Amino acid sequence: MAETAKRSPNLKKWLIRAAGSSLILGILFWILPTDEVLAGFARLPLATFALVLLAFLFGHVMTAAKWWFLLGRTVTFPLALRAHLAGLAANLCLPGVAGGDAVRAALVHSTMQDGARLTAGAVADRLIDMLALACLAFAGFMMLNTDTIGVEVVIAMLLILLVLVGGAVYVLPRAITWLWTKRPNLPARGFMLRVAEAFGLLGRSPGLLFMAFVASFCIQLFFIFLTIQLATAIGLDVGVVVWVFAWPLAKLLAVAPISLGGLGVREATLAALMAPFGAEAAGVVTTGLIWQAVLFSAGAIGGLIWVFSSGRQSAPLSENGSSKL
Repeated sequence: MAETAKRSPNLKKWLIRAAGSSLILGILFWILPTDEVLAGFARLPLATFALVLLAFLFGHVMTAAKWWFLLGRTVTFPLALRAHLAGLAANLCLPGVAGGDAVRAALVHSTMQDGARLTAGAVADRLIDMLALACLAFAGFMMLNTDTIGVEVVIAMLLILLVLVGGAVYVLPRAITWLWTKRPNLPARGFMLRVAEAFGLLGRSPGLLFMAFVASFCIQLFFIFLTIQLATAIGLDVGVVVWVFAWPLAKLLAVAPISLGGLGVREATLAALMAPFGAEAAGVVTTGLIWQAVLFSAGAIGGLIWVFSSGRQSAPLSENGSSKL
């Protein structure tokens, strides 16, 4: 009974987000000419979709490597990769990217046995990704050299993310340590102090943080390139700079917990952001939906990889990378 009650709120959240995606997609298909959207799908060569899917999976191998380094390489890379791919699969049925993050963390924790370091690495990884997306959007905006979107908004978002990353790595550990030292009766004192220590460890590795940021920036730029290939294949001709500006902003907004993995939100945001630059809304939405098909296909592949390799358990590693067993 308790397990059923626990599942009920999760199911409710999933249904709410599914309804959000359905509503947004319904509005889009009501406004846009459905025949043009379907024609766009028909124009996409299957070989192009397959190549983009393979390239996307390669990008996530690099993403898993970035996360692995932020965890201090305390587990084997194959385990980190399989957990990351399982997180991709979780995004098919769990709301938002946070669902995938929780799944990959849980799968690694059973071997890593260091929840504090895992928490610090996951938070840093997510904030660095968001900062990279904001920097890409800002770079695209500056290259557009237009007043269509207020520069103050873009700069403000960039500054907020910079403060969040800096605060999480440098300010949060001190705040946690001070609070739980002054108030020893607060719950989870030991765990919170270990989390503060783990964040402090990351803060003492600026080179690692910079490397993770550069990796995230390049990976996200690579994903934009893949999206452009899909758009070109269906006949949508939009400048590269417009994609560099709009794609990261749409991905950031898609994190909002109102849809399933950003389905509907990403497409609507892309169409709205790119319309002032002459992009055909039907083509943009079609490209976005094809990209969602890539995401879902990659998630399904990730789930299969985890299922068929779940019997292999990897030992946690010591700081020098050797097995603890």
